[in-house]
Amino acid sequence: MQTQTMIIIGATTLVTLGGGERDLLRLQTAQRPDLPQSPPPVSEEAPKRRMLIHAVAEAQAAGFPTDVEDKEAYFMREVAEGEGLCQEEDRALDAALCFYKALKVYPQPKDLISIYDKTVPKNVLDILAEMIATDGSIPVGGMSPPGSTTGVE
Repeated sequence: MQTQTMIIIGATTLVTLGGGERDLLRLQTAQRPDLPQSPPPVSEEAPKRRMLIHAVAEAQAAGFPTDVEDKEAYFMREVAEGEGLCQEEDRALDAALCFYKALKVYPQPKDLISIYDKTVPKNVLDILAEMIATDGSIPVGGMSPPGSTTGVE
């Protein structure tokens, strides 16, 4: 039997057993190099990841206070807003962004992350972890990022 015949028989069996027309079409298209290939399915996570990266970039572009008193007020405001947003199921990204902003001005980020770990809901904490990873300038491990003056603690 030819390869193409075997693929068509296999695809027909797949459709018959509940594999769906989409699978048959995909198999048939794969055998036709003259047809344009469809792009791979977009993960649900991709748009969320883009939104997260955009939110971090916007926060960085807006900047963070540098004066000690301004930092303290900013920190308190962001944490309070983040706590309020945690109560709304569909606002996890916004809540995580508030906690991220507070973290950016906190003098001991590792200590605050430890507090967040005990108090922030897991879904928000997961988003916050991605934000921290996206930023890369927040010292979270045993070593500080290049150019940091905080040193190893």
